[in-house]
Amino acid sequence: QVQLVESGGGLVQAGGSLRLSCAASGRTFGKYGMGWFRQAPGKERDFVAAISGSGRSTMYADSVKGRFTISRDNAKNTVYLQMNNLKPEDTAVYYCAASSGFAGFTGAYDYWGQGTQVTVSS
Repeated sequence: QVQLVESGGGLVQAGGSLRLSCAASGRTFGKYGMGWFRQAPGKERDFVAAISGSGRSTMYADSVKGRFTISRDNAKNTVYLQMNNLKPEDTAVYYCAASSGFAGFTGAYDYWGQGTQVTVSS
């Protein structure tokens, strides 16, 4: 069982930056691939970024490539999402999730956090 708690969301102007954090419980954090997803009102939950358990592999949605960076610190049981050059269309609730694999779709993830709101004003 893995419990995930996101933090770091907030209100930011377009062009600004935020860093999201996701703290995980448990002693086996490094065995899980971690992902970030987001869901805007009335829309489906979309993939944003993922990182393998070792941290050596990452993948990104095309819409965030070059602007967002996912990283992890296995000693701290934490995964991060650095978001730069934010746009109004990035506004959503952001969720972190844990998977026994390394994937870019929601069905691969077994554990989810409660989400953190990110709002980008124009």
